[in-house]
Amino acid sequence: MSVDEVAARAGCSRATLYRYAGGKRTLVEAVMSRAADFVADHVEQALEPFEDSERIVEAILASLVAIRGEPTLVQWFTGAHPRSTDEYLARAPELGRVAISLTRIAPDEEAAGWIVRVVLALLTWPLPDAAAERRTVERFVEPIFRIRAAS
Repeated sequence: MSVDEVAARAGCSRATLYRYAGGKRTLVEAVMSRAADFVADHVEQALEPFEDSERIVEAILASLVAIRGEPTLVQWFTGAHPRSTDEYLARAPELGRVAISLTRIAPDEEAAGWIVRVVLALLTWPLPDAAAERRTVERFVEPIFRIRAAS
């Protein structure tokens, strides 16, 4: 959607939109932040009964379900502007902080960033079905955090 379309839907001029909303980047960040809050709430509820490395697996899988169920994010990841998606995600350190908070066992920003990358990889290159995604995450992700939790 263009800034002109947003202004038209808001019933104002492009200049007014920029003056009060701060421009396209600010609008995009606000929309993405709102969508991310939806995902975080969904994931947090789904993780209630889980602990330790199992929580990491469930956080990744619940994130996939929530993101795929949020129309704004579906458009973001499957739309025609993957380059702008990459740029936004590269500037979004809050994703790592969300991963640490939700998983409760990611030991640092680097590990949390890796979890975010696993989710993004599965969104970008999905496996055939949810069962295949679960098997892959359980086989390749959970053991890493199980070892860390034990040490």
